[in-house]
Amino acid sequence: MRISLRRFIYLLLLAVLVFTLTSACSRNINSSVTNLKQLREDCQVVLHAMGKTCIPRHPQQVVTLWMATFRSTLALGTKPIATAWYAGDSFPEHLQDKADGVENIGFQPNLERILLLKPDLILSTTRFKNIYKQLSDIAPTVVLDNPSPPPPWQKHLEDVAQILDKEQESKQLIKDYRQRIEQLKQALGDRRLQMQVSVATVDRTYGIYTYGIKHPTGALLNDVGLQRPPAQSGDFFTKDRISQENLSDIDGDVLFLSYREEAGKKAIERLRKDPLWQKLKVVQRNRVYLVDSAHWYAFDILAMNAVIDDLFKYLVN
Repeated sequence: MRISLRRFIYLLLLAVLVFTLTSACSRNINSSVTNLKQLREDCQVVLHAMGKTCIPRHPQQVVTLWMATFRSTLALGTKPIATAWYAGDSFPEHLQDKADGVENIGFQPNLERILLLKPDLILSTTRFKNIYKQLSDIAPTVVLDNPSPPPPWQKHLEDVAQILDKEQESKQLIKDYRQRIEQLKQALGDRRLQMQVSVATVDRTYGIYTYGIKHPTGALLNDVGLQRPPAQSGDFFTKDRISQENLSDIDGDVLFLSYREEAGKKAIERLRKDPLWQKLKVVQRNRVYLVDSAHWYAFDILAMNAVIDDLFKYLVN
């Protein structure tokens, strides 16, 4: 009789165990199916330069690794939590009100700092494809193509918009840009067809360089219909290291001379002491305007709008 009772208890416990395990497995399977379904609903697969990545549909903690991507993301209505920029430098003046609270992670991205930020999306470029694996281990990472010279700002804006599901916003930004170009053309009238506008940057690394039509700023001036000096009218991106003997290449009716930070200011001060500088007709007419290369050399819609602001300021107002 004891043996039968023991056997009964054994079978009862075995039945309870089997039931418990079966229920647990069923719950796990249902949970896995639910999680997988939720994962599919909450993310979208994006093809990019390094393959494909499933990213959040509505990312909230975005880190960008190129300033053009940062500004395009901002313009589309998504504020990144951090971006790559020159270590220790403040963000460009025309972004001060928009970039408040955004962390600067340095021109060469600091992986530890990015990890601590806990991003849910990283927008990188092919410039950093060597650290793609490390970035992907931190968060879903999309690598945007960044050839040299870079693509037109409109193309980069559209690429970012597609990732963030902001295509309509992108179209509106480009439409607004075209409207501003038309407004500037009307404000300038026929003067724009005779005025030679020179654009140059003084840089401690590349010396003095000018902008061609393939550069976003050169393309903008072309959109307005402003004329360029002969040395700047070619189908090129930029021409650097213009010698002192060839300073006439930056002459014109108007010169927008850009620089960056203190090093650029000091270079301009040295340039002004050059006798050849004093011979430029634009200098003699006092039509040299100092502007910030942070937007005159940039590749995004916010920078282009800042350039248009400068053109209204100095050529119209």
